[in-house]
Amino acid sequence: MRKAKLLLVAFALGTMGLFANEIDTPNVSKDEIRKQIIELIDLTEVSLQQDLFIDITFTFNSTGEVVVLKVNSMDKDVLNFVRENLNGKKLDKPGKVSKEYTMPISVVSKY
Repeated sequence: MRKAKLLLVAFALGTMGLFANEIDTPNVSKDEIRKQIIELIDLTEVSLQQDLFIDITFTFNSTGEVVVLKVNSMDKDVLNFVRENLNGKKLDKPGKVSKEYTMPISVVSKY
């Protein structure tokens, strides 16, 4: 009888653990994330002297904000541009938290 009670308690705790660990992971494609990032960049006034072609590695925090991890440019203007326009911005449909995304981004100067 004692083993049956112990087995019942272990089963109850195990099933509660399964339901508690169910985390809502967004099912957003890379194309959708890329489109949202391009929209963020297009909303800004670009005052660059040349066109930019950069690869950006980023992730998302738990609130859905973009956290830029790496930019493949040593130009300070490019780094400042990315920091101001992408880092910390919230997307409508963010990707998975702590998953690294790498995307090529091109910004064409309008002048």
